[in-house]
Amino acid sequence: MRAPQKSGPSPLSLAFAKFRPALVATLVFSVFCNILMFVGPLYMLQIYDRVLSSRSNSTLIALTVIAGAMLATYAILDLIRSRVLVRAGVRFDQALGAPLFRAALTAALQSRSTNSSQALRDMDQVREFWTGSAVLTLCDAPFAPVFVAVCFLLHPYLGLVALGGALILFALALVNELVTRKSLSAAGKSQIDASNYATSTMRNIEVIQALGMQSAIHNRWAAKHQEVLGWQAAASDRAGLIMASTKFVRQFLQVAILGVGAYLSVQREISPGLMIAASIMMGRALAPVEQAVGQWKGLMATRTAWIRLKALFDAVPPQHERTQLPPPKGAISTEGLVVTAPNRQIPILKGITFQVEPGETIALIGPSAAGKSTLARTLVGAWPIAQGAVRLDGSDLRHYDAERLGRFIGYLPQDVELFAGTISENIARLGQVDDAEVIAAAELAGVNQIIQQLPDGYDTQIGEGGAVLSAGQRQRIGLARAVYGTPNLIVLDEPNASLDQAGDEALTEALKRIKSRGTTIVLVTHKPNLLGVADKVMVLAEGTMKMYGPTEQILAQLRGPRAVPGPTGPKPAEPQPASIAANPSERIALASDTRGAR
Repeated sequence: MRAPQKSGPSPLSLAFAKFRPALVATLVFSVFCNILMFVGPLYMLQIYDRVLSSRSNSTLIALTVIAGAMLATYAILDLIRSRVLVRAGVRFDQALGAPLFRAALTAALQSRSTNSSQALRDMDQVREFWTGSAVLTLCDAPFAPVFVAVCFLLHPYLGLVALGGALILFALALVNELVTRKSLSAAGKSQIDASNYATSTMRNIEVIQALGMQSAIHNRWAAKHQEVLGWQAAASDRAGLIMASTKFVRQFLQVAILGVGAYLSVQREISPGLMIAASIMMGRALAPVEQAVGQWKGLMATRTAWIRLKALFDAVPPQHERTQLPPPKGAISTEGLVVTAPNRQIPILKGITFQVEPGETIALIGPSAAGKSTLARTLVGAWPIAQGAVRLDGSDLRHYDAERLGRFIGYLPQDVELFAGTISENIARLGQVDDAEVIAAAELAGVNQIIQQLPDGYDTQIGEGGAVLSAGQRQRIGLARAVYGTPNLIVLDEPNASLDQAGDEALTEALKRIKSRGTTIVLVTHKPNLLGVADKVMVLAEGTMKMYGPTEQILAQLRGPRAVPGPTGPKPAEPQPASIAANPSERIALASDTRGAR
């Protein structure tokens, strides 16, 4: 018996756990690197206080050789810690990539927004920060007090200059954070908004070109982009003032410590060598603080990216391993199904309950905005459920592993999206291409001959979104993708929306062949010729189920009462149920697409 699942650490924490040993190792290497940084001050101290006074070339050579060997060791350790961080960053990326991609897809599915793709860029931002020089600066920062303490050992006055300089630079770093935080955060949000707007508008490039909307689109993008520039300029202006102040303080401190050292040397309280050594020590103590000020923008961007990643994983908890249910046979049902659009509160579907047996075909009809496409999306798990349940072979759809379940479901959306690659790869759902299965799916969908007429047949590169294909070709190939792998449930949303008469006839024959294999078919359509293959019809209006039953019965009800000839003349037919005949105008609207099916 499987133990109940417990909520464990987030994938972000688990990925950082992969990075933590490298961070510890970097700190250890940083200890030795910072110890070796004493080589320069000690060398200068020996030069001024020993070599210059003794004029000994042998001492100079020996000191130089020793200093060179130690500095070479420092360089090797510094190289090692940099490489350790880079390799740890790769492990961090590998550990976080898959769960982050799934979380981003889930978030996009829930919000129907492209903002979720920002999460992938956030991961790159975090990885680049942790593997760059900023982390080395942070690892060196704890040793700044050590160098300040050494300055105090050389002379209290020298220590006070170093300590005062470190405190001033640290204060400037805090001021930099306070004055730029809001601007950088706003700039980041605006940049994401502008980028997403540009990406979404480029998908409608043909409409933009045909309707002369270039200027209008540019003006809207430019307004968003100008907002980004405004926030960035405000942050850069403030940060620039801090940076200029930091440089002034840094240079003045170098002058100050040399001046104090010279005064102490004149007073014979320290030697000239100690004066130079103290200058180098202070420079080493202030370097991490100064570098932190320069890297503050990257640090703030990384912090913001980390907060967004954490918020994403909090909103989309990781999926636990589920019990592997058997392949579904195709029986599908709903129970009091209520569905709302992503980020909306008003329900689109209201209390839908129906059942379809394996191998049956159900047609969903009704006026526009009735909820047909929403029901289709919900049946395949593409839209979340607010209330109720969708059951496949009696099991709640949410109990299935989504990726495994997808192998047993075929889905053709109303707006067919294909992916960059070959036709074979698209039919095979970008998985391992089984040539026999691909051709079988194409033949079943009636698109094999169309594919053979293309320049490279099944190996034709279709471009991003299938740009080299017509709308009808994309829809037919999308149908082949839906039936690939002999799924037991196929949901088709307006499969003939872009087809001509020949395509319609081919689609009808394809549906008959698919149905003959015992596949359950859910069909959204406005065209009456496809109703002939349906066993049942559901009529939707305003998100509710108005009628449901055998095709002939529903079509007869939709046609309304007709005069029936009798022995003494025509007499009215039996009245329809009140739920159907209560609103004649509504019935006429529902029946408008079915009159050709008589």
